[in-house]
Amino acid sequence: MASRLLLQNLSKRHLLRSTFAFRSASTLVLAEHEGGLIKAQSLSAVVAANSLSQDNPVSLLLAGSGSSLHQAAEKAATCHPSISQVLVADSEKFAYPLAEPWAKLIQLVQLKGDYSHVIATSDSFGKNILPRAAALLDVSPVTDVVDINGPRQFIRPIYAGNALCTVRYTGANPCMLTVRPTSFPVPPISVDSKSGGASISEVDLSTLDEDSVGKSRFMKLSSQDTGRPDLGSAKIVVTGGRALKSAENFKMIEKLAEKLGAAVGATRAAVDAGFVPNDLQVGQTGKIVAPELYMAFGVSGAIQHLAGMKDSKIIVAVNKDSDAPIFQVADYGLVGDLFEVIPELLEKLPEKK
Repeated sequence: MASRLLLQNLSKRHLLRSTFAFRSASTLVLAEHEGGLIKAQSLSAVVAANSLSQDNPVSLLLAGSGSSLHQAAEKAATCHPSISQVLVADSEKFAYPLAEPWAKLIQLVQLKGDYSHVIATSDSFGKNILPRAAALLDVSPVTDVVDINGPRQFIRPIYAGNALCTVRYTGANPCMLTVRPTSFPVPPISVDSKSGGASISEVDLSTLDEDSVGKSRFMKLSSQDTGRPDLGSAKIVVTGGRALKSAENFKMIEKLAEKLGAAVGATRAAVDAGFVPNDLQVGQTGKIVAPELYMAFGVSGAIQHLAGMKDSKIIVAVNKDSDAPIFQVADYGLVGDLFEVIPELLEKLPEKK
């Protein structure tokens, strides 16, 4: 009898704790910024936060140093009506998005704000930082979320996207998530300029550990200034595979992308062969994209690659092998030699205005 009463009391306490957590839902979104602007995928995380509950204040956390950080904070305060507060951590420790100082920062902000949820995007930024922060807070993160059914119930892909798994989080606060930006598109937003936007607050870093920099350090940033759209948010993506045979031949893909105003993508095989840098890789271990138009040339359609692009609105595939798996997901398929097809496309397509 005593054991039964104890179990009943524990169940009631768990129910009360869950109800309180739902009523006091509040979300911390980890945001990226560049050149004084908030990155588009961070706004997708804000959209995901809106799906948790109707009454859910959202705080945006920005970290960095210098004037670009404060410009980004001012933009963030008015970029989305759901953002109620912008938290700014200004320190040289956050000049680069290293996992160790960011994780310590999240721990510090969580201890002060007691958020019910912490959300980051499922890209290199979020995947690098969130697991370490979750370990410091002694909780288990839910990764790669594509849909939200409630404050504690989420859907994520498994088996390289061939199945969807419903996950119910039963741990302590905060519930930490990484979300796919392509699954939470940002609708056109009209922010009322009279509202003044969200409040901007400086994070008190006086109690941040001096050793929070950790054992990793920033070495260098390598990027290509091509003028093409960002791969993760482009409306058109042109991807090449190993069938292009060389980096010189891959330039045909780049020329076609320039004519279409598209981003360039590549399969893992093309990246491993050294045709293009790995930041152009599309797939399970690369970037997840969902453009309006996805064009694949010489892409066989390995399951790991399909996991990164099969949510595209229209898929066009060109391959010499009529049995290539890519044709099973393509809306339009052409069995042909890409070395004949691409030059013909380049000839017939008008120049980009």
